[in-house]
Amino acid sequence: MKAVIIAGGLGTRLRPLTYNTPKPIVPVANRAFVLHQIELLRQHGITEIILNLHYLAAEIKKVLGDGSRYGVKIQYSIEDHPLGTAGAVKLAEEFFDGDSMVVFNGDALTDINIAQIIEYHKKKKARATLTLTRVDDPTHYGVVLMDENGKVSRFVEKPSWEQVANLGAEERPANAINAGIYVLEPAIFKDVPKGVEYSFERQLFPSLLEKGEPVYGFVSDRYWIDIGKPEQYRQAHEAILRGEVAVKIYGARSDGRVWIGDEANFDKTAKLIGPAIIGRGVTIAAETKVQDYTVLGDETWLGRETTISRAVVWRGTRIGSHVNLNGCIIGFDCVIEDNVTIGDGVVLADHSLIKRGSLLCSR
Repeated sequence: MKAVIIAGGLGTRLRPLTYNTPKPIVPVANRAFVLHQIELLRQHGITEIILNLHYLAAEIKKVLGDGSRYGVKIQYSIEDHPLGTAGAVKLAEEFFDGDSMVVFNGDALTDINIAQIIEYHKKKKARATLTLTRVDDPTHYGVVLMDENGKVSRFVEKPSWEQVANLGAEERPANAINAGIYVLEPAIFKDVPKGVEYSFERQLFPSLLEKGEPVYGFVSDRYWIDIGKPEQYRQAHEAILRGEVAVKIYGARSDGRVWIGDEANFDKTAKLIGPAIIGRGVTIAAETKVQDYTVLGDETWLGRETTISRAVVWRGTRIGSHVNLNGCIIGFDCVIEDNVTIGDGVVLADHSLIKRGSLLCSR
């Protein structure tokens, strides 16, 4: 079985982090994000992966190559212009082999049991199986309604609470949304126009229902998050460090709560209070404190008497002395001079220079 990862988006919601780095290789726990998806597929026996790309495609190919170093075979399907979710998969049709296939949205961090969804798809003899996840507030999403056998009956886009309350007993659950992970039969793409923008959610799946095709939903309670916005991106790191989602973290584990990469160097008076990830080659000076869901990228450097809490700092950044970072995201190769305070919700683009004594907050 093959998988298609839809990763051609511009990553606009995650800017400024994605101006230089396409979202598939944005670091998550100091690894390119798409590697977590590839690892999940490989764990479930899927080693042939088609990667749909558009924005900064060459940068992604540089990181992944042919996939052999990660135990998979990668083929690339490149969009000249954005084609939507179904249009992107249609473009990769030349790589299909006639077997059922997994399609993975490039925004989703999860440890969903893919083998279980495949088994469910085959048992139901479905043409399409949509993985669903429950949310507390379904009014911000497209809700997928099913009958008692799991067959999808209809889609409701951003329902009001009144609509949710008035759903019939035969249509449940009212809070299950599309998680962007599918098992599909290649034949469903027969009538999808090639080279034209076309959506799974708004066009292909509703058309399958209209034709009476068997479309099923599989509700998963495993961890799932769309990392497409800075706040969700940071939340994903906190979930990883709490152990809510199973992803690989590199580094030696210290005190059960701090992962420390090779060649990290920190003064004996520095305090590492987990959960936290300290990347390879990190330097931490005297009396500096790293705590509470912080991730430091490789080769970062921290000065004296600095405190970092709930922050994600990307590779190569230099942080001065008497700095306080809390709840922020710092891009590649930034320079933060002494006596700077950066508060919750601030996101710095790559190569930012923050001068001595600056105070940055999101409001």
